[in-house]
Amino acid sequence: MPRKSAGILLYRLKTGVPEVFLVHPGGPLHAKKDLGSWSIPKGEFEEGEEPLAAARREFKEETGAEIGGDFTALSPIKQKSGKIVWAWAVKGDFDEKELVCNLFTMEWPPRSGRYSSFPEVDRGEWFGVELARQKMIPAQAALVDELLQLLGN
Repeated sequence: MPRKSAGILLYRLKTGVPEVFLVHPGGPLHAKKDLGSWSIPKGEFEEGEEPLAAARREFKEETGAEIGGDFTALSPIKQKSGKIVWAWAVKGDFDEKELVCNLFTMEWPPRSGRYSSFPEVDRGEWFGVELARQKMIPAQAALVDELLQLLGN
């Protein structure tokens, strides 16, 4: 069974032009990666867990902020890894300088026997849709395209 994640595509209109909020994965494996590695705030959820509730929980874990508003379900996408991502678009704002996220632990360097903690995401930023498509995991660009259709752009 494929892994599944739920996430939030937070957007705002700046002088009528849509921008989306993306996060960059933390930890040493992603430290030097940029194009194609950013994501909507998201995370895996368990069988029986309500996906929108999981998406809101993951947003809080990755940004430190509670998210509310009028959530619009987007079509699920399948990433290259096989993971299925359910996402909801919601209009809102978030000051990326206020980002605080959970930590995860991993063995680093590999096979060293030493474990270190790293932030789940190391930063978040607002991007115009064209740059967002370049920055984000390729399959997630479909979420931005669907948002634009919903906004009539």
